[in-house]
Amino acid sequence: MSSLLGIDLGTSSVKVVVFDLDGSIRGLGSAEYPILTPSIGYAEQDPEEWWRATVIAVRQAMHNAGHPDVSSIGFSGQMHGFALLGVDRRPLSPAIIWADQRSADLLPEIESIIGPGLKKCGTAPAAGFLISTLFWLQRHQPELLDRARVLLMPKDYIRLKITGELGTDESDASASGIFDVEQRAWAGDLITRLKLPSSIFPVAEESIQVVGKLTNQAAAELGLVPGVRVSAGSSDQPAQAVGNGLIDPPLGSVTIGTGGQIFVPLSQPLLDPKLRLHTFCHAPRSRWYLLGAMLSAGMALRWFRAILGGERFSYAELDRLAGEVEPGCEGLTFLPYIVGERSPIMDPRAKGSFVGLALRHGPAHMARALLEGVVFALRQIIETMEDCGAFLPKIVASGNGLGSPLWRQMLADVINRPLLQGQDAHAAERAGVGAAMIGGIGAGIFKGYEEARNLAPVFDVVTAPTSDRADQYEAAYRRFLDLYPRLKSWF
Repeated sequence: MSSLLGIDLGTSSVKVVVFDLDGSIRGLGSAEYPILTPSIGYAEQDPEEWWRATVIAVRQAMHNAGHPDVSSIGFSGQMHGFALLGVDRRPLSPAIIWADQRSADLLPEIESIIGPGLKKCGTAPAAGFLISTLFWLQRHQPELLDRARVLLMPKDYIRLKITGELGTDESDASASGIFDVEQRAWAGDLITRLKLPSSIFPVAEESIQVVGKLTNQAAAELGLVPGVRVSAGSSDQPAQAVGNGLIDPPLGSVTIGTGGQIFVPLSQPLLDPKLRLHTFCHAPRSRWYLLGAMLSAGMALRWFRAILGGERFSYAELDRLAGEVEPGCEGLTFLPYIVGERSPIMDPRAKGSFVGLALRHGPAHMARALLEGVVFALRQIIETMEDCGAFLPKIVASGNGLGSPLWRQMLADVINRPLLQGQDAHAAERAGVGAAMIGGIGAGIFKGYEEARNLAPVFDVVTAPTSDRADQYEAAYRRFLDLYPRLKSWF
């Protein structure tokens, strides 16, 4: 049986899925790479490290799958960041990724220059967005832009290495902050207004568009047969949605990975008038999505684990400790803004905080307060979405963080609605599955998204809220909402 290959280039690792046409995952591979922080607020990665990890992960996945024939390749990738390439198509510097905060001071200037034009982009500029980082480079490193031939989103660098072709897709481009989401095209007038070099913006194609074939050189490195058809793919949120069958409203998703996201598919663009949320292009041409994104979810837990001594505390042990503490953590509250925050406060200067510490509090209280702080922030995003007219009666739980029964139940209780999951043991790999499906549609293996959706999970595992816990969390949530406005000026 022929298989489909999905490459999901995330923030801390690349995951590769070998996906069969019966809907099963035949093989998995993964490899990690670091986030470079040469200065406070900086977040960079080496694009060649992405490729090195991809070679390892593809070979591992194919080995685990038994080396099947591969009919197509599709991509999923971390959003907002980019690498600048010179005339030789090599990176001119490390890629600047979504977690980078160096452009924070320039956001008011960008907003004042663009003005009402922001609405066509579906989002306000945020630190770490392509629009903001590019404006910062123009101000502080213009010689670098002068040498650039093209900018590529992270996954598109892998596409270049695989096919030799330059370009991106509409969903990834729409997350740049300088893309007309309704017209699905670069906002040329805004690029001109910001005096950015328009020549470096890549062509943006439909996610399912076949953009090339696997070259002989790349095939030799990856251990594949050359000539496999390659589709443009999508950014990671649309990819996980495709993998989960979330094409049409109202069923949305919540993801806890490095960051946290609430995703709601849309039949028409829906804009938050206060631009606290993001409206971006979905992978299907006729769909969009509303996204609320918090910057630090699993990242905060990883940070806390490192503070406690890393390997001395497994994530399961932190879960066990947190489970010993009652909801509300006896007055302890955590604000998860350790790298600033996006939705809904849009404040790159916000700081992470434990507030209400007392002598009685120990690691268990802090672990639970951290988990609660993340789910409180996700509830705040959901309520902001509902204020804008979105409808979220049921939500699919996705991402590694929600593999924790404690964290998942906590979220169901705090948002007071059921979380749905399939019985798939690889629920955290749906972005890679979505990438594989998109590649399969492009190669004509599936007739379209509807046929691919037949292979999505059946969401028959329900984590229902418990009414008594929901009541217990209410006071703690109100305390959480009260803290940021009080601390904002201090931040």
